[in-house]
Amino acid sequence: MTKSIIKGIGHYVPEQVVTNDDLARLMTTSDEWITERTGIKERHFRQNRTDSEEATAYLGFRAAEKALANAGLGAKDIDYIVFATLSPDYYFPGCGVILQNLLGCDTIGALDVRNQCSGFIYALSVANAFIKSGVYRNILVVGAEIHSFGLDFSDEGRGVSVIFGDGAGAVVLSATEEVASGDILAVNMHSEGKYAEELSVKFPGTKLGWSDRLLDDPKAIGRKDLYPYMNGNYVFKHAVSRFPETMKEALEKAGKTVEDLDMFIPHQANLRISQFVQQHFGLPDHKVFNNIQKYGNTTAASIPLALSEAIEQGKVKRGDLVLLSAFGSGFTWGSVLFEY
Repeated sequence: MTKSIIKGIGHYVPEQVVTNDDLARLMTTSDEWITERTGIKERHFRQNRTDSEEATAYLGFRAAEKALANAGLGAKDIDYIVFATLSPDYYFPGCGVILQNLLGCDTIGALDVRNQCSGFIYALSVANAFIKSGVYRNILVVGAEIHSFGLDFSDEGRGVSVIFGDGAGAVVLSATEEVASGDILAVNMHSEGKYAEELSVKFPGTKLGWSDRLLDDPKAIGRKDLYPYMNGNYVFKHAVSRFPETMKEALEKAGKTVEDLDMFIPHQANLRISQFVQQHFGLPDHKVFNNIQKYGNTTAASIPLALSEAIEQGKVKRGDLVLLSAFGSGFTWGSVLFEY
C-alpha cells in the first residue's frame, strides 16, 4: 500500500525583525497591548516593502531549497508543486509557476491554493490524494506569505496590522511502500462561505465593479477596500468552536485519541486561541508547539514554519503522531493527522 510521508522540510523568514515597540512608533499601541491580546512579541518583514526581488515566491523558493536538501532530493526529482498563499507576486499567474522556474524543475504541474489560513492544510490534503492515487511520487508543498506590503500601519488598522508577519515553509511529500514508515492517516476540510466578509480584503475583486468605479472616480477605492478587515471577536468565537470539531474528526477517522498525540501544531493565528484549544483537550505544554511569539500570523506559512521548527528543535521525531489544524478566512478549517 502506498503511503504519504514527509520526506523533507524547511522554512525561511526575512532577516528584518519588527518588534512590538517598533510598531508602537507607527501607531497608538504598546508591547503590553499586543502581547496581552495576541501573544505576539515580534515578527519578520522583508527589508524593503517595495522590494520586488524578495517577493512571496522567493520566500517559498528559499524554504523549498531547504526542504529539498533535507529530503536528499533535487528539483528534477519533484513531480508536482502545490503552493498556498493569499499574497501572490501577481494577481495572476500564481506563485507555483514562478517557483517552478526559480527551482529549475522540469515542466511539471504547479497548482495554487487560495485558502488563506487553512491554505497549507488544503494543499497538503491535495498532495496526499495525488500521492495515494499513484499519480505522483514527490510533491513540493509550500506555504508562503508577505503581509507587510499590504497592512495599514495607522491607528485605524492597528487591530489587524500588529498580528501578521512574513515567512515561508515547505515540505516534500513522497510516496513510500515501506511498512515501517510514517503516513498521513486522516484529513478533513470544511468551509462556511456565508461568513466570507468577516475576514477579507475586497480589492481587487470582481464583486463590486471596481474597474467602472475607478474610471468614473480615481478616488473611488478607499482605505477600507485596500486593507484587510477582520471582525476579531467573531472570528475568535468561530475558531474556538471549529478547532475542536476538526481535531476530533481527524482523530476518530484514524482510530486515535488525544492521549495518542505526540504533538499538536495549530495554525498560529492568536496564542489565546491555541491556549483555549490546549486547555479544552487537556494537552500538556510539551505536546503543543507555538511560535507565533516570534513570527506573528504568517497565514499559509504558519503551520509548515512551526512544524519545521518543531522538527529542527527535536520536539517532533520520526514515528511521532502529529496533528495539524487550522481555521481562517472563508471561513475555512481542517486538519491533517500523520505519523512522522
